[in-house]
Amino acid sequence: MSMGAMRDEWYPVGLFSQLDIDGRKTMLMDEPILVACDATGEAVVTDSSGRSLPVTVKYGHVWTSLGQPNKPLFPIPEADQPGRRFVDVGVVRVRCSPLRAVENFLDIAHFPFVHTDILGAEPHTEVQTYKVEIREDVDEVWATQVKFYQPQAAKSASGGITTEYMYRVPAPTCSVLYKTSPPRPGEWDVITLFVQPLSEDLCDVWPWMALFDDDSSMTDLIHFQQTIFLQDRSILENQIPRLLPLDPGMEMPTRADLTSIAYRRWLKRHNYTYGAQLVAQ
Repeated sequence: MSMGAMRDEWYPVGLFSQLDIDGRKTMLMDEPILVACDATGEAVVTDSSGRSLPVTVKYGHVWTSLGQPNKPLFPIPEADQPGRRFVDVGVVRVRCSPLRAVENFLDIAHFPFVHTDILGAEPHTEVQTYKVEIREDVDEVWATQVKFYQPQAAKSASGGITTEYMYRVPAPTCSVLYKTSPPRPGEWDVITLFVQPLSEDLCDVWPWMALFDDDSSMTDLIHFQQTIFLQDRSILENQIPRLLPLDPGMEMPTRADLTSIAYRRWLKRHNYTYGAQLVAQ
């Protein structure tokens, strides 16, 4: 599969706090790369020929590209907001398409069945009507007015609440989730999924969070999010087909899948097809 326009996007390739001079050998879209820091402590990324790749450091991660990104990495204004806890959750390797990983993150309907008694519970399985749009001014997919009952919406939650969500897709393998902050109902907690495509059916997922939570330990915050994602991993690794189908007739969507439908349409529009299946097989 051609990398298409995805070659010129930014991708997470490691935690900045874990860099050293020896570096981290990894892959990006089937290309071997080395992520390291130089003698001055700056992050550097090189490909197998020794060519220096573009680098930016943001949200605790090192980002790079095999091509030439035509714009800076997408902004997350909450990353500059005082009082937040910034949580580097680490990395989880998943045997699935990087696009599948993002699509699963956008799926609300699976909460009661996959994240039982945490993010959802029966009989509270109905997905209420919500709004989805492709915002042309920023070229992002947004889902708003999403509401769902959750027994434990966050590590800081003391009981079940109806949680409001907003989903945002600012890049083909990244998603940003805004959700009700239990300690500060007027604010949003931010949970992101930064996905590094190793190949078309294998990815490293780097969750990152910006939360209002003064009570939980960093270890507890990390473990809570890892628990959620490891529950997702077993589902992701058993999805068929392994690549994300972009043809609307290949899978049967429901009302709960509006965000997924918009995401696939947006991918197709931009020729973001690395990790996608274009026609039925």
